[in-house]
Amino acid sequence: MSESVSDIAVFVACADSGQLSNAARSLGITLAVASAALKRLEAQLGTRLILRTTRSLRLSAEGERYLPHARAALDALSAGRLALSRDDGVLQGLVRITAPADFGRNRLAGWLDDFAQQHPQVQFQVTLDDAVADFFAAPVDLALRYGVLTDSSLIALPLARLVRVTCAAPAYVARRGAPEHPRELIAHETLCYMRQHRAADRWAFQRGEDASEVTVTPRWTFNDAEMVRRWALRGRGIAYRIWADVAEDVAAGRLQRVLPQWIGEAVPLSLVYTERRLSPVLRTLIDFLSGRRAELQACQPA
Repeated sequence: MSESVSDIAVFVACADSGQLSNAARSLGITLAVASAALKRLEAQLGTRLILRTTRSLRLSAEGERYLPHARAALDALSAGRLALSRDDGVLQGLVRITAPADFGRNRLAGWLDDFAQQHPQVQFQVTLDDAVADFFAAPVDLALRYGVLTDSSLIALPLARLVRVTCAAPAYVARRGAPEHPRELIAHETLCYMRQHRAADRWAFQRGEDASEVTVTPRWTFNDAEMVRRWALRGRGIAYRIWADVAEDVAAGRLQRVLPQWIGEAVPLSLVYTERRLSPVLRTLIDFLSGRRAELQACQPA
Protein backbone atom coordinates (compact mmCIF):
# COMPACT_ATOMS: atom_id res chain seq x y z
CA MET A 1 0.00 0.00 0.00
CA SER A 2 1.66 3.21 -1.17
CA GLU A 3 -1.07 5.63 -0.07
CA SER A 4 -0.23 7.77 2.93
CA VAL A 5 -2.60 7.68 5.90
CA SER A 6 -2.34 11.45 6.25
CA ASP A 7 -3.26 11.87 2.57
CA ILE A 8 -6.30 9.64 3.04
CA ALA A 9 -7.28 11.70 6.09
CA VAL A 10 -7.20 14.87 3.96
CA PHE A 11 -9.45 13.25 1.37
CA VAL A 12 -12.01 12.15 3.99
CA ALA A 13 -11.94 15.57 5.66
CA CYS A 14 -12.60 17.19 2.27
CA ALA A 15 -15.52 14.88 1.64
CA ASP A 16 -16.99 15.75 5.05
CA SER A 17 -16.50 19.53 4.90
CA GLY A 18 -17.05 20.21 1.21
CA GLN A 19 -14.16 22.67 1.13
CA LEU A 20 -10.42 22.16 1.03
CA SER A 21 -9.78 25.11 3.35
CA ASN A 22 -12.15 23.70 6.00
CA ALA A 23 -10.50 20.30 5.72
CA ALA A 24 -7.06 21.82 6.17
CA ARG A 25 -8.26 23.81 9.19
CA SER A 26 -9.81 20.76 10.85
CA LEU A 27 -6.57 18.80 10.41
CA GLY A 28 -4.33 21.65 11.55
CA ILE A 29 -2.40 21.91 8.28
CA THR A 30 -1.98 24.61 5.67
CA LEU A 31 -4.08 24.83 2.52
CA ALA A 32 -1.01 24.16 0.39
CA VAL A 33 -0.18 20.98 2.31
CA ALA A 34 -3.78 19.75 2.01
CA SER A 35 -3.85 20.46 -1.73
CA ALA A 36 -0.56 18.61 -2.23
CA ALA A 37 -1.88 15.64 -0.24
CA LEU A 38 -4.94 15.34 -2.47
CA LYS A 39 -2.89 15.54 -5.64
CA ARG A 40 -0.46 12.94 -4.33
CA LEU A 41 -3.27 10.52 -3.38
CA GLU A 42 -4.94 10.91 -6.77
CA ALA A 43 -1.63 10.30 -8.52
CA GLN A 44 -0.99 7.15 -6.50
CA LEU A 45 -4.50 5.82 -7.20
CA GLY A 46 -4.38 6.90 -10.82
CA THR A 47 -7.79 8.58 -10.80
CA ARG A 48 -9.52 11.87 -9.97
CA LEU A 49 -11.23 11.65 -6.58
CA ILE A 50 -12.44 15.22 -6.18
CA LEU A 51 -13.79 17.70 -8.69
CA ARG A 52 -12.77 21.21 -7.68
CA THR A 53 -14.39 24.58 -8.38
CA THR A 54 -13.35 28.03 -7.24
CA ARG A 55 -15.61 27.89 -4.18
CA SER A 56 -16.26 24.26 -3.34
CA LEU A 57 -15.56 20.68 -4.29
CA ARG A 58 -17.50 17.49 -4.84
CA LEU A 59 -16.59 13.85 -5.12
CA SER A 60 -16.18 12.23 -8.49
CA ALA A 61 -17.84 8.87 -9.14
CA GLU A 62 -14.49 7.25 -8.28
CA GLY A 63 -14.28 9.34 -5.12
CA GLU A 64 -17.74 8.17 -4.04
CA ARG A 65 -16.65 4.55 -4.45
CA TYR A 66 -13.36 5.10 -2.64
CA LEU A 67 -14.78 7.07 0.31
CA PRO A 68 -16.25 4.20 2.38
CA HIS A 69 -13.00 2.25 2.05
CA ALA A 70 -10.99 5.29 3.09
CA ARG A 71 -13.20 5.72 6.14
CA ALA A 72 -12.84 2.04 7.00
CA ALA A 73 -9.05 2.31 6.86
CA LEU A 74 -8.99 5.35 9.15
CA ASP A 75 -11.48 3.74 11.54
CA ALA A 76 -9.39 0.57 11.75
CA LEU A 77 -6.27 2.57 12.57
CA SER A 78 -8.16 4.63 15.14
CA ALA A 79 -9.46 1.47 16.81
CA GLY A 80 -5.92 0.12 16.90
CA ARG A 81 -4.65 3.27 18.60
CA LEU A 82 -7.46 3.06 21.14
CA ALA A 83 -6.62 -0.56 21.92
CA LEU A 84 -2.98 0.34 22.51
CA SER A 85 -3.74 3.46 24.54
CA ARG A 86 -6.16 1.87 26.98
CA ASP A 87 -4.82 2.27 30.48
CA ASP A 88 -6.31 -0.02 33.15
CA GLY A 89 -9.65 -0.14 31.38
CA VAL A 90 -9.96 3.65 30.94
CA LEU A 91 -11.97 4.34 27.79
CA GLN A 92 -10.83 7.05 25.39
CA GLY A 93 -11.82 8.30 21.98
CA LEU A 94 -14.58 9.87 19.93
CA VAL A 95 -18.04 8.36 19.34
CA ARG A 96 -20.21 9.78 16.54
CA ILE A 97 -23.91 9.27 17.18
CA THR A 98 -27.06 10.19 15.28
CA ALA A 99 -30.63 9.99 16.59
CA PRO A 100 -34.14 11.28 15.86
CA ALA A 101 -34.41 14.88 17.01
CA ASP A 102 -37.14 14.54 19.65
CA PHE A 103 -35.79 11.32 21.13
CA GLY A 104 -32.29 12.76 21.16
CA ARG A 105 -33.37 15.80 23.14
CA ASN A 106 -35.81 14.09 25.48
CA ARG A 107 -34.05 10.81 26.24
CA LEU A 108 -30.66 10.24 24.65
CA ALA A 109 -29.06 13.48 25.88
CA GLY A 110 -29.55 12.46 29.52
CA TRP A 111 -28.28 8.95 28.90
CA LEU A 112 -25.13 10.22 27.21
CA ASP A 113 -24.54 12.66 30.04
CA ASP A 114 -24.66 9.74 32.52
CA PHE A 115 -22.22 7.76 30.36
CA ALA A 116 -19.89 10.76 30.06
CA GLN A 117 -19.78 11.11 33.85
CA GLN A 118 -18.57 7.52 34.11
CA HIS A 119 -16.05 7.85 31.25
CA PRO A 120 -14.59 11.38 31.30
CA GLN A 121 -12.06 10.74 28.52
CA VAL A 122 -14.70 9.84 25.92
CA GLN A 123 -15.75 12.55 23.46
CA PHE A 124 -19.07 12.73 21.64
CA GLN A 125 -20.24 14.09 18.32
CA VAL A 126 -24.04 14.01 18.38
CA THR A 127 -26.24 14.71 15.34
CA LEU A 128 -29.97 15.05 15.94
CA ASP A 129 -31.64 14.45 12.61
CA ASP A 130 -34.83 12.67 11.62
CA ALA A 131 -33.24 11.63 8.31
CA VAL A 132 -31.72 8.15 8.10
CA ALA A 133 -27.95 8.38 8.29
CA ASP A 134 -25.82 6.64 5.66
CA PHE A 135 -23.07 4.83 7.57
CA PHE A 136 -20.90 4.49 4.49
CA ALA A 137 -21.13 8.08 3.32
CA ALA A 138 -21.21 9.98 6.63
CA PRO A 139 -19.00 9.78 9.73
CA VAL A 140 -21.39 7.78 11.95
CA ASP A 141 -20.51 5.08 14.48
CA LEU A 142 -23.89 4.49 16.10
CA ALA A 143 -27.46 5.43 15.19
CA LEU A 144 -30.77 5.20 16.95
CA ARG A 145 -33.45 4.55 14.35
CA TYR A 146 -37.20 4.13 14.24
CA GLY A 147 -38.70 1.52 11.97
CA VAL A 148 -37.55 -1.77 10.46
CA LEU A 149 -33.97 -2.05 9.25
CA THR A 150 -33.71 -2.92 5.55
CA ASP A 151 -29.91 -2.75 5.07
CA SER A 152 -28.51 -6.25 5.67
CA SER A 153 -24.97 -4.88 6.02
CA LEU A 154 -25.92 -3.21 9.32
CA ILE A 155 -26.66 -4.66 12.76
CA ALA A 156 -29.85 -3.61 14.57
CA LEU A 157 -30.20 -4.17 18.31
CA PRO A 158 -33.87 -3.64 19.33
CA LEU A 159 -34.44 -1.35 22.29
CA ALA A 160 -38.22 -1.01 22.49
CA ARG A 161 -41.51 -0.70 20.64
CA LEU A 162 -42.78 2.80 21.29
CA VAL A 163 -46.39 3.75 20.67
CA ARG A 164 -47.86 6.94 19.28
CA VAL A 165 -50.65 8.87 20.96
CA THR A 166 -52.75 11.91 20.07
CA CYS A 167 -52.31 14.92 22.31
CA ALA A 168 -53.12 18.62 22.44
CA ALA A 169 -52.75 21.59 24.76
CA PRO A 170 -55.56 22.15 27.29
CA ALA A 171 -56.18 25.51 25.58
CA TYR A 172 -56.93 23.79 22.28
CA VAL A 173 -59.31 21.29 23.91
CA ALA A 174 -61.08 24.13 25.71
CA ARG A 175 -61.50 26.01 22.42
CA ARG A 176 -62.35 23.16 20.03
CA GLY A 177 -63.37 20.27 22.24
CA ALA A 178 -61.95 16.74 22.09
CA PRO A 179 -62.84 14.09 19.49
CA GLU A 180 -64.50 10.93 20.80
CA HIS A 181 -63.54 8.72 17.85
CA PRO A 182 -60.53 8.85 15.48
CA ARG A 183 -62.78 9.65 12.49
CA GLU A 184 -63.69 12.95 14.19
CA LEU A 185 -60.07 14.10 13.77
CA ILE A 186 -60.98 15.07 10.20
CA ALA A 187 -62.90 18.04 11.60
CA HIS A 188 -60.01 19.17 13.82
CA GLU A 189 -56.85 21.20 13.28
CA THR A 190 -54.00 18.72 13.18
CA LEU A 191 -50.21 19.00 13.21
CA CYS A 192 -48.18 16.67 11.02
CA TYR A 193 -44.57 15.69 10.67
CA MET A 194 -43.15 15.47 7.15
CA ARG A 195 -41.42 12.25 6.11
CA GLN A 196 -39.50 12.16 2.84
CA HIS A 197 -41.15 15.39 1.68
CA ARG A 198 -44.67 14.12 2.42
CA ALA A 199 -46.94 14.78 5.39
CA ALA A 200 -47.41 11.74 7.65
CA ASP A 201 -51.17 12.24 7.59
CA ARG A 202 -52.40 8.63 7.92
CA TRP A 203 -52.96 8.02 11.62
CA ALA A 204 -53.68 4.45 12.77
CA PHE A 205 -55.33 3.54 16.09
CA GLN A 206 -56.22 0.45 18.11
CA ARG A 207 -58.73 0.05 20.97
CA GLY A 208 -58.88 -3.54 22.06
CA GLU A 209 -60.09 -5.46 19.01
CA ASP A 210 -61.23 -2.30 17.23
CA ALA A 211 -58.95 -0.68 14.68
CA SER A 212 -59.33 2.68 12.95
CA GLU A 213 -57.27 4.57 10.42
CA VAL A 214 -57.89 8.13 9.38
CA THR A 215 -56.29 10.49 6.89
CA VAL A 216 -56.15 13.95 8.45
CA THR A 217 -55.83 17.27 6.66
CA PRO A 218 -53.06 19.06 8.57
CA ARG A 219 -53.29 22.75 9.29
CA TRP A 220 -49.53 22.77 9.91
CA THR A 221 -46.86 20.44 8.54
CA PHE A 222 -43.21 20.54 9.66
CA ASN A 223 -40.08 18.63 8.71
CA ASP A 224 -38.92 18.98 12.33
CA ALA A 225 -40.66 16.86 14.98
CA GLU A 226 -39.77 19.39 17.67
CA MET A 227 -41.80 22.03 15.82
CA VAL A 228 -44.83 19.71 15.88
CA ARG A 229 -44.46 19.46 19.65
CA ARG A 230 -44.02 23.22 20.08
CA TRP A 231 -47.08 24.01 17.98
CA ALA A 232 -49.08 21.53 20.05
CA LEU A 233 -47.90 23.31 23.21
CA ARG A 234 -49.08 26.60 21.67
CA GLY A 235 -52.56 25.16 21.32
CA ARG A 236 -52.47 25.15 17.52
CA GLY A 237 -53.80 21.65 17.00
CA ILE A 238 -53.73 17.92 17.76
CA ALA A 239 -50.45 16.03 17.31
CA TYR A 240 -49.77 12.32 16.75
CA ARG A 241 -46.52 11.77 18.60
CA ILE A 242 -44.47 8.99 20.16
CA TRP A 243 -45.46 8.79 23.81
CA ALA A 244 -41.87 8.84 25.10
CA ASP A 245 -41.43 12.29 23.48
CA VAL A 246 -44.47 13.90 25.11
CA ALA A 247 -44.85 11.95 28.38
CA GLU A 248 -43.22 14.71 30.45
CA ASP A 249 -45.43 17.38 28.87
CA VAL A 250 -48.54 15.35 29.71
CA ALA A 251 -47.35 14.73 33.27
CA ALA A 252 -46.74 18.48 33.71
CA GLY A 253 -50.15 19.39 32.27
CA ARG A 254 -48.73 21.23 29.27
CA LEU A 255 -50.38 18.67 26.99
CA GLN A 256 -53.21 16.23 27.52
CA ARG A 257 -54.13 12.95 25.88
CA VAL A 258 -56.79 13.14 23.20
CA LEU A 259 -58.67 9.89 22.46
CA PRO A 260 -57.04 8.32 25.55
CA GLN A 261 -58.75 4.96 24.97
CA TRP A 262 -57.13 4.65 21.55
CA ILE A 263 -53.45 3.75 21.10
CA GLY A 264 -51.56 4.72 17.95
CA GLU A 265 -49.22 2.52 15.95
CA ALA A 266 -46.19 0.92 17.58
CA VAL A 267 -42.78 1.94 16.23
CA PRO A 268 -39.64 -0.16 16.86
CA LEU A 269 -36.56 1.70 18.07
CA SER A 270 -33.15 0.11 17.53
CA LEU A 271 -29.45 0.74 18.03
CA VAL A 272 -27.82 0.40 14.61
CA TYR A 273 -24.12 -0.04 13.89
CA THR A 274 -21.63 -1.81 11.68
CA GLU A 275 -19.58 -4.67 13.04
CA ARG A 276 -16.30 -3.20 11.84
CA ARG A 277 -16.70 -0.15 14.11
CA LEU A 278 -17.00 -1.93 17.45
CA SER A 279 -14.17 -0.17 19.25
CA PRO A 280 -13.94 -0.67 23.05
CA VAL A 281 -15.69 2.68 23.53
CA LEU A 282 -18.51 1.85 21.15
CA ARG A 283 -19.00 -1.65 22.55
CA THR A 284 -19.25 -0.22 26.09
CA LEU A 285 -21.68 2.49 24.99
CA ILE A 286 -23.92 -0.03 23.18
CA ASP A 287 -24.06 -2.16 26.33
CA PHE A 288 -24.86 0.95 28.38
CA LEU A 289 -27.70 2.07 26.11
CA SER A 290 -29.06 -1.47 25.91
CA GLY A 291 -29.44 -1.30 29.67
CA ARG A 292 -32.04 1.45 29.18
CA ARG A 293 -34.54 -0.99 27.67
CA ALA A 294 -36.48 -1.31 30.94
CA GLU A 295 -36.82 2.46 31.20
CA LEU A 296 -38.26 2.67 27.70
CA GLN A 297 -40.58 -0.27 28.16
CA ALA A 298 -41.90 1.30 31.36
CA CYS A 299 -42.60 4.53 29.49
CA GLN A 300 -45.95 3.45 28.03
CA PRO A 301 -49.23 5.36 28.16
CA ALA A 302 -51.64 4.26 30.87
